[in-house]
Parts: sequence; structure tokens; C-alpha cells
Amino acid sequence: MVDESKVPLQLAIVGRPNVGKSTLLNTLLQEDRVLVGPEAGLTRDSVRAQFQYQGRTVYLVDTACWLQRGDRHKGPSLSIMQSRKNLMRAHVVALVLDADEVAKAQRSLTHAEVVIARQVVEEGRGLVVIVNKMDLLKGQRNSTLYKKVLEAVPQEIQMVIPQITGIPVVFISAIDGRGRAGVMSQVIETYEKWCLRLSTARLNRWLRKVTSRHSWKDQGAQTKIKYFTQVKARPPTFVAFVSGNTKLSDTYTRFLTKSLNEDFDMGGIPIRIMQRSVPRMAGGNSSKTSQSSGKTAEHTPSDKRSVLV
Repeated sequence: MVDESKVPLQLAIVGRPNVGKSTLLNTLLQEDRVLVGPEAGLTRDSVRAQFQYQGRTVYLVDTACWLQRGDRHKGPSLSIMQSRKNLMRAHVVALVLDADEVAKAQRSLTHAEVVIARQVVEEGRGLVVIVNKMDLLKGQRNSTLYKKVLEAVPQEIQMVIPQITGIPVVFISAIDGRGRAGVMSQVIETYEKWCLRLSTARLNRWLRKVTSRHSWKDQGAQTKIKYFTQVKARPPTFVAFVSGNTKLSDTYTRFLTKSLNEDFDMGGIPIRIMQRSVPRMAGGNSSKTSQSSGKTAEHTPSDKRSVLV
């Protein structure tokens, strides 16, 4: 099996113009590789860079103005098209927000930022949210706004992407050169979860245990899972084998996703569950296909993590 720590981690940095993407890139690289300044869109081309962090190779792409569309009559600019291509190649995507803008706005994320966050998840990539420019909210006069940002961003991320709990949020001030360790810690943790592989034996022991913790209202109507296995990682993808032509309900699928998240510490990454039918054996004893059953717990947000560095 491939040692994931030896495989270069592909990290993309995305966000609206002038939120501090290039400053963050320079902080991660620990050198002034990219020109920075107050002008929006100063970085016009995607920048490919490589660095080492704790023995791991990281390929880092600053995706210029990914969220700034070009003239609708002329079509998207080359930098935007290239940035979308880079996003699809990324393992983990860092979505950068501006703390000062969050503090002044009614919502933490603009429509464009919500779109990119959802697209990252739909494409099966890991997502880390970076709230930059926290230095602008320092001081007693801004203490209320500072606290508002700390609380509001994780809550809104959970609201706009309810299917995933525990998306990490890191609060930094890249212009001060601080935050590198906090950002990279969350990026690497997200990447390792994204690469997670669980054995079939372990998953089926887990399945018996997790279903025994609940009592379904109607045991006869609940779909029986004969066995459960992981078919791929990056992101973790599972298959539930069910009897005959029965299908897992959306509620049961959400229950399994939530339980995988909690029991295997998989918060913050997409989890995919597919199902396949196993033909019923003629005259077979179908009563042994299920060990137990349980009532689905409500799929509530949990483990919303934030890091302040």
C-alpha cells in the first residue's frame, strides 16, 4: 500500500480578490514569492510552488482571482480557467475569507464563496476555511466584532454545507507572518482523513455495534445491510450491500454518514456511501442477515472546530 506521507500533497488557495491569498502563500513558503499589495487582483496568474513541511512535500497553488469572473461577453479569463483546472487537481482546498469584511457583513460568506465551498465538497476534496486579517479586529474597541467572527464563521459553514460536520476553520493574520503552523496542521489532518482506509472486518464490527445502539420503530421495514466495505479513499467511499431490491433510505444513509464521522474521526471531509444489491438465496434464511436494528438519530451539526493562531 502506498505511504500517503510520501505522496506530495496538492494544496490550492482560493478566495475573492484582496482577501490575502498571496500573503498567505508567502507565509507558507516563508519567502516573498508573490507580489502583494492593496490593489484587488494584483496576482493575475496562478503560481506553482513547492515546499517541505515536517518532511512532507507540498505543492501549493495560489489560484489568483478564481472568484472574479471576466467580461461575460468575452468569456472567462485565462487565469480563471486555469484556476478551475487547478482546483480539480487539488487534494485540499483552502478557502480564504477576510475577517474585516465578515465582521461588517450580515453573512460570513458571500454567494461566490458559498458556491466554491460547495463545489469543493461535491468534487470530493478536503476543505479548510482560513479567516485572514484578524489583526484588523484587535483591540478592546473591536472585541465584540472579534468574538462575532470567531463564532459566526464555523456556524455559517455548517449551515451552508450541512452534509459535512467539523470543517476546520483557522483564524490567522498572514501579514504578520503568523499562522503557518495552524494552517498546515489543519491541512495535513484533513488530507490524512481524506486518505483514510478502513478494513472490511473493522467496518462490519462497527456496523453491528452502531446499529445495536438504536431501536428502529419498524424493524421489518428497515433495510438490512449484509455487509459494509470501503472501496476507495480520497475521499473515503463505502458500499453497503443490501438484500434483494431493497434500498437504503436517505435517513439511514445520513445516520451511517454521521456515525462514520463520529466513530472514526472523519469530520470535515466528504464521505460517500453507495449501495449494491445482493440477490436473495432461494430458501435461504434471511433472518440472519441482520444482527440488530435501531432508530435513526437526528442528523445534527457537531464537532465544529475552529483554531485561533
